[in-house]
Amino acid sequence: MGIQIIFQGADNGEALPESIPSAPGTLPHFIEEPDDAYIIKSNPIALRCKARPAMQIFFKCNGEWVHQNEHVSEESLDESSGLKVREVFINVTRQQVEDFHGPEDYWCQCVAWSHLGTSKSRKASVRIAYLRKNFEQDPQGREVPIEGMIVLHCRPPEGVPAAEVEWLKNEEPIDSEQDENIDTRADHNLIIRQARLSDSGNYTCMAANIVAKRRSLSATVVVYVNGGWSSWTEWSACNVRCGRGWQKRSRTCTNPAPLNGGAFCEGMSVQKITCTSLCPVDGSWEVWSEWSVCSPECEHLRIRECTAPPPRNGGKFCEGLSQESENCTDGLCILDKKPLHEIKPQSIENASDIALYSGLGAAVVAVAVLVIGVTLYRRSQSDYGVDVIDSSALTGGFQTFNFKTVRQGNPLLLNSSMQPDLTVSRTYSGPICLQDPLDKELMTESSLFNPLSDIKVKVQSSFMVSLGVSERAEYHGKNHSGTFPHGNNRSFSTMHPRNKTPYIQNLSSLPTRTELRTTGVFGHLGGRLVMPNTGVSLLIPHGAIPEENSWEIYMSINQGEPSLQSDGSEVLLSPEVTCGPPDMTVTTPFALTIPHCADVSSEHWNIHLKKRTQQGKWEEVMSVEDESTSCYCLLDPFACHVLLDSFGTYALTGEPITDCAVKQLKVAVFGCMSCNSLDYNLRVYCVDNTPWAFQEVVSDERHQGGQLLEEPKLLHFKGNTFSLQISVLDIPPFLWRIKPFTACQEVPFSRVWCSNQQPLHCAFSLERYTPTTTQLSCKICIRQLKGHEQILQVQTSILESERETITFFAQEDSTFPAQTGPKAFKIPYSIRQRICATFDTPNAKGKDWQMLAQKNSINRNLSYFATQSSPSAVILNLWEARHQHDGDLDSLACALEEIGRTHTKLSNITESQLDEADFNYSRQNGL
Repeated sequence: MGIQIIFQGADNGEALPESIPSAPGTLPHFIEEPDDAYIIKSNPIALRCKARPAMQIFFKCNGEWVHQNEHVSEESLDESSGLKVREVFINVTRQQVEDFHGPEDYWCQCVAWSHLGTSKSRKASVRIAYLRKNFEQDPQGREVPIEGMIVLHCRPPEGVPAAEVEWLKNEEPIDSEQDENIDTRADHNLIIRQARLSDSGNYTCMAANIVAKRRSLSATVVVYVNGGWSSWTEWSACNVRCGRGWQKRSRTCTNPAPLNGGAFCEGMSVQKITCTSLCPVDGSWEVWSEWSVCSPECEHLRIRECTAPPPRNGGKFCEGLSQESENCTDGLCILDKKPLHEIKPQSIENASDIALYSGLGAAVVAVAVLVIGVTLYRRSQSDYGVDVIDSSALTGGFQTFNFKTVRQGNPLLLNSSMQPDLTVSRTYSGPICLQDPLDKELMTESSLFNPLSDIKVKVQSSFMVSLGVSERAEYHGKNHSGTFPHGNNRSFSTMHPRNKTPYIQNLSSLPTRTELRTTGVFGHLGGRLVMPNTGVSLLIPHGAIPEENSWEIYMSINQGEPSLQSDGSEVLLSPEVTCGPPDMTVTTPFALTIPHCADVSSEHWNIHLKKRTQQGKWEEVMSVEDESTSCYCLLDPFACHVLLDSFGTYALTGEPITDCAVKQLKVAVFGCMSCNSLDYNLRVYCVDNTPWAFQEVVSDERHQGGQLLEEPKLLHFKGNTFSLQISVLDIPPFLWRIKPFTACQEVPFSRVWCSNQQPLHCAFSLERYTPTTTQLSCKICIRQLKGHEQILQVQTSILESERETITFFAQEDSTFPAQTGPKAFKIPYSIRQRICATFDTPNAKGKDWQMLAQKNSINRNLSYFATQSSPSAVILNLWEARHQHDGDLDSLACALEEIGRTHTKLSNITESQLDEADFNYSRQNGL
């Protein structure tokens, strides 16, 4: 009996029976079961199954029977077993899968019938295949040192089925099976265990499934090599054959050479040391010895040695004879082959007696002349009385004098009628200032420079001591009305502030000083404004003033009494500098350079920058050592460079932290003739070591007809409360005289320490005995008790036509007070742009503006630069202000070399180009 199978459509909602009664036989066995499938785009997929023995096969999807009309069935006979084999296909569309909303994926399975019963196949899932476009994580470029590990991460786009990942290097597939150093199995990442130079390249992550392929962004991997120094070469030979020179050695950054942007070697590639080559010294003869005793052959000898000096270091031996001989009896020695003393012994003996008596007579005459000379000398000394003094009167003892010649080109200090004994010498252990015991007020402020009382002093001359004349020195004094000896010209004194009455001369008689002020018109290109001979300058950066605008900018220095008064502990260290106009605004900070007189080599100062308000009060802007984002102070040994964004009046003050705080003083001596042609005035100045302070002294002396006698020197004045002594030493005796006990003057500590940039000076009056004395030679000793000491050597001609002029200020300093445009800057604008474009961008290895500041020793208070739109430009502006006087661009070139040119924008900035820029700057400015 046949089996009737009834199929009902899926549309009637009734399910097919799970089993159909069947005759005895074998259960169906599936030869092929349906596989999981993916629908690509809108193309349907076919599910297939095959079973034997099978009378019927139907698909069941998501628990519901598929309509028989949707099945495609094929039937065949298995020849080996004779059983019936049936194969069935169905198509599943994208719409069917999308319309299904179940807890699991869309699935289908086969159900096969035989006479024995039914069998079910596995469930095959059907999913819609896709691959997103964007990677969840793209690989990132890396810079790694050689032999470092490289890890490139890749997370492919979401997709069904999951995408397979493949790595490409320079568009070529990477086979990790052939390179043990590369691993691509770890979660789609690419791992290179030890980077090699060959591993540099562009890496791409490739994701693919049955739908599409996707490429990630390319990641550039750079394997760099940091440079290493080679061994030092041997020291070169000394560059000079004679004297002091140098020798050098070098090394190269080739062990290894930096590659692919690796860091350049840190340190110097060249080392120099000084060397001294011994100079050949040619020998020179000593003077001839005395003639020897006449020999029996009637000859005497004299010799000389080549020892003045002896030849050294390959020098030539003396030329000429080392021995001479001649007849000692004018050729009359030999007579009949016998010596002359055997022929005429009596006549020779008589001649010896005559010589002896003649010598005794000459000695008696010499002694008589000497006694007469001593008597005349003592009488001349009594005529001069107390006005004759030498430096022995200051020390309370006796000393000899050492006359020295003047500088090359000047005649001797003494006239030709009095020849000095050049063998006499003296030692100096420092001045000891003696005060009048009856005038205890001498060193007080009110009487500091009043003339000393007329003190009667009897001085024992060293010349008398040498003659054996002994006389005890004694003195007594009386209080007198203070007049300088012998018509002393009361020159002038600027020891006290200008609003106080001077004690030696009223300065109101001097010509009125013009205002110390300079101006210039500046536009968008910027420029530099310089106050000639003062050390004060202003740098207006490029772009600080908006385009198509221009401003007249001025600078001035307060020449009167400082408006910034010390409060006891603070000291004014710089001039008060005003720059304006005050209502002007700038887009980039400008650089103001102010000189100072503090010794900043050791940390004994607390230095502040102060600004005067519109109400005339002074407010602290910042402490130099503190960090601030409002302004920046760079303190150099002689000047402070300040970056500011507002104009006004500024000054530097210092608060000493310890007694070791030091002010630098400039000491100088000027001289001029007085109304009395025999008088000569010496004026010794001590001023704060700023160019402006000394310029005031030079200007005053020009009006007075003074002459700078010796180049100024620096004196380090400590804050240890000890006073300053100024002494005149080694006045030539018999030619010049100075009033007793006026050769040493003392200045209280407070007057020097708180001078507030006002010049201090002491005046000394000298008198020559006769108009024939045309040269003056002496020493000026300036020293702080328990402190530093300086000696000024005065060697000058009194005659106007023979004076030697010493200039202090170079003319070039005042040639260009205002410079505008590119010629005002050392760094050309094109190079500046490349530097800024390179260093303003943060760099992974830190080679940005911070390292540029560090290599130029501007690495304090970096928070200020971080607030600027272009930190590199501000750093270069500060470099310009700092190096306006010291020449070339070597420091910047070295900084760029040490940082390493890792960017192509810097590759063209070579040292030769910087040298050329420096040359052009000097030529444009006439330097």
